[in-house]
Amino acid sequence: MTISFVDFLSQLSSNLPLAITALLTLGVILVNGWTDAPNAIATCVSTRSIGVRAAILMAAVMNFAGVLVMTALNATVAQTIYNMVDFGNEAGQSLVALCAAMVAIVAWATAAWAFGIPTSESHALIAGLSGAAIALHGGLGGINGAEWAKVLYGLVLSTVLGFGLGWLCAKGTVLCCRSMDRRHTAGFFRWAQIGGGAAMAFMHGAQDGQKFMGVFLLGIFLAQGNAGAGEFVIPVWLMLLCSAVMALGTSIGGYRIIKSVGIDMVKLEKYQGFSADLAGAGCLLISSLTGLPVSTTHTKTTAIMGVGAAKRLSSVNWGVVKEMILTWVLTFPGCGLIGWLMAKLFIWIF
Repeated sequence: MTISFVDFLSQLSSNLPLAITALLTLGVILVNGWTDAPNAIATCVSTRSIGVRAAILMAAVMNFAGVLVMTALNATVAQTIYNMVDFGNEAGQSLVALCAAMVAIVAWATAAWAFGIPTSESHALIAGLSGAAIALHGGLGGINGAEWAKVLYGLVLSTVLGFGLGWLCAKGTVLCCRSMDRRHTAGFFRWAQIGGGAAMAFMHGAQDGQKFMGVFLLGIFLAQGNAGAGEFVIPVWLMLLCSAVMALGTSIGGYRIIKSVGIDMVKLEKYQGFSADLAGAGCLLISSLTGLPVSTTHTKTTAIMGVGAAKRLSSVNWGVVKEMILTWVLTFPGCGLIGWLMAKLFIWIF
């Protein structure tokens, strides 16, 4: 199944549930731009390889490219999120539960952003959807265990592989350049850092863009009264819309997250920023090709930790790391509980 832009606009004016669902989903995508997209460009901005405005423009273009290219190659990440929960066969209540999940995600992510902590929108999305499905079914009957297992695999992969690749890339870069005059490598690593930031933005679009487009289409089909659409085709207009809204979110609130990830956690040199971007993009590429939904935030921050640890453990600000890990740990139960409460409240009201 799919929907054209003309059909979407015509239905939007006559279908109030669809308009509300679309608005809430776009709100979640906007918050993703606040909290997740800045991670992709944090290192190249913090090392002063590129300015904030230019980095945001680059992120917007590469986000769209990532969405377009990876969706054409492998759209299984979107399918995983789409099929992760079963809201049941009653389209009206399913739509109410989905809207409740979107409210929960926005509330959780906005609170984390206010404290400058880069929470994972991917994990918030999964937790919010799961909490709403549990509220709707009164138990775990609406949770697809096989799809949830992919999330757990991705969680382990993004943590272990992100840190390990960050450490290896930093060590490898130092080894390759050990006989060079550092002054002569500064120009190269500045451009390499920009290229690494572009690659991270591309893979952010490939991962997170697919997740939110899957949810957007789920909302459209539920608003149409179709609760059983298991297969879908992502239209190009939706790719453009998601990329534009993500870029807007990054431009509004991105600097606070850029500061936490790229400046406060580890003081990075250009070669270290390049190593972190290379490791993060590589980890996201492997995850996307294998269809595992992973967190861009998790991947990038663990890669930065690995890069810092490659120099010496004391170069990592473990206090900031502790705050991030605590937020990650609390995201599943915290956002899931908010999703459950919002779903119960919305079902009772509507």
